[in-house]
Amino acid sequence: MTGQHRKWPHRRLGAGVWLLAAVGVLAATGLKAQERRLRTVRGFVVDASGAPVPNAIVYLKNLHTQSVRTFIAESEGRFRFSGLDPNVDYELYAEHGDLASPHRTISSFDTRPEIVVTLKLVRKKSG
Repeated sequence: MTGQHRKWPHRRLGAGVWLLAAVGVLAATGLKAQERRLRTVRGFVVDASGAPVPNAIVYLKNLHTQSVRTFIAESEGRFRFSGLDPNVDYELYAEHGDLASPHRTISSFDTRPEIVVTLKLVRKKSG
């Protein structure tokens, strides 16, 4: 009987180790699922004729925190913002010299994981 009593703490320890391992696996799975839910906004900046506008500055404003991220469009006018919170609305627009695109809203109600947008630059309104 004493021998059985000595084994019991080891069994309990073994179950605790298994429980911790299971919790670790579930936590890692939850993090991966959360990463998959993050969104990406990508697209192109073009002029009135549809030609790409390299070096345009693309602004992405988080409407919850008011923080702004920027991206300088690549030679093909391409831009990309990734790792975006799906529960936040964003405002997106581009500028280049005296040209600007209309502001676009990326809504938290839009459930797509990747949103593709073309930002068309026009003359800024004066005044």
